Amino acid sequence: MNATRPLTLCAIPGDGIGREVIPVAVEVLLKVAPEIHVCWAEAGWGTFMETGNALPEATLSAAREAKAVLFGATSSPSHRVEGYKSPIVSLRRELDTFANIRPARKLLPPDNGIDLVVVRENTEGAYSRRERMKEDAAISERVISRSGSERVARVAFRLADQENRPLTIVHKANVLPVTDGLWRESCLTVAKEFPNVKVDEVLVDAAAYHMVRTPPRFRLLLAPNLYGDILSDLASALADGLGMAPSISLGKDFAIAEPVHGSAPDIAGRGIANPIASVLSVALLLKHWWGFEDRARKVETAVAKTLSDGLRTPDIASPGEETVGTREMADAILRHL
Repeated sequence: MNATRPLTLCAIPGDGIGREVIPVAVEVLLKVAPEIHVCWAEAGWGTFMETGNALPEATLSAAREAKAVLFGATSSPSHRVEGYKSPIVSLRRELDTFANIRPARKLLPPDNGIDLVVVRENTEGAYSRRERMKEDAAISERVISRSGSERVARVAFRLADQENRPLTIVHKANVLPVTDGLWRESCLTVAKEFPNVKVDEVLVDAAAYHMVRTPPRFRLLLAPNLYGDILSDLASALADGLGMAPSISLGKDFAIAEPVHGSAPDIAGRGIANPIASVLSVALLLKHWWGFEDRARKVETAVAKTLSDGLRTPDIASPGEETVGTREMADAILRHL
């Protein structure tokens, strides 16, 4: 355990199915780590509609005090709404959780050999929020710094070293030699600090191609913000889908775990959402934040046993296969714990 980190979690259900799956993940967490104190807070589109703020100051204060956050999916409009900002993007920037870790491993048959971790820079790049209009043109500034690149690279190389994974640097420096050139140079500089890690590099479009053609080819991808966002979703599709995809964003002082999937308003309230992505996100908190690696393995094993029993929510079921709901899947995981 990391003794300097408080055993406290701020749980933010968000919108849609987040309000169904985050409570399940908290149940699982308290089953294996009952000493952790959980507080609840609100954020998201529904909160914005009620209060005019998608990330209230009270929620931000609760997150800062807890230092560890479990964040559910939130809904966002596809058009500009005055005063609205994505609460998860805002929270990542406020807490400076600069390294996003998204594992993708095939748990359901057939096995295609994918066992990949995407480490994504989380606060800069195309998501720097520097957008403006100039006459009839919309302009976005893509910001990549040496310090921001090096600090996320160290997280990725440290993980590669610990898990004995070769690391691949993703970029498009042949077209963007200044921004992606700096990213590539910074990552290769950090590589010198980890002589035991095998390193190569790949252009982002080639990475997408090879991930589809030969899924086992990559073991750890290190990518700037937008590239990592897209490639990690692709990796989730090659594994078992977004309903099974966990993530954790790490910073120096804070951590945010969150399922990769969205708020899924089409199935919200129907009791059929898959809670596994949220449950596995809790396992990432146990492992990477609190240092409870044995308890993290217990959660992962319980999920694997539940799936081996044949339980399937609709999103992961084959045509004609019998399905269960959120509560049934949750109860099965808890029984295996």
